[in-house]
Amino acid sequence: MGGVLAVLGPLGRLNAALCTAGRAIGVVAIAVMVAVTLLQVVMRYVFNNALPWPDEAARFCMLWMTGLMAPTALRHGGFVAIDSLLMALPVRLSSLLSLILLSIAMLVLVMGLSIGWAEVNGLGGRFDTASLYLPTSWSFDSWFRIPRSWMMLSLVVGFAMLILVNLELMLRALMGLFGAADRLPMVRNPVLGSAE
Repeated sequence: MGGVLAVLGPLGRLNAALCTAGRAIGVVAIAVMVAVTLLQVVMRYVFNNALPWPDEAARFCMLWMTGLMAPTALRHGGFVAIDSLLMALPVRLSSLLSLILLSIAMLVLVMGLSIGWAEVNGLGGRFDTASLYLPTSWSFDSWFRIPRSWMMLSLVVGFAMLILVNLELMLRALMGLFGAADRLPMVRNPVLGSAE
């Protein structure tokens, strides 16, 4: 179990750092998404002059927010789950069932990563967004049209982070299966500020 702990420590620290950065960027993405949505509502219903870009900008932010915040939710048990069976079973059986379920989830995540990579490099990723531009000069006289692949890259980043978190959870379940759950380092809950 020493070898598993030797891998679990650095992996846990890596996941904690990635999840912290993901949450910070995700919060910014939520703020931008809300701001551009409110701007579009005001422009459309107050000034009767809808802008072409806020819908696409909100979609862009939503995809990145989801990809960057989902790993935190997985790591801290934030997804909807029916865990009454896991709670009723002894620790080792519960760890075995968790390991089986996490292994199935890993297969799904690897498939999702390959689908995301295909989206980035496929036909859709070769086109640019319809209305999102970035200025390429301080005088705002030249603009760069954002490629769709930047939007779809959120799938690749999100699934890669989810795979790392799922791997950490699998190693934790393996430790529980061999009766070494008490040797596991605690995971701090970023929302509650407590350890789980």
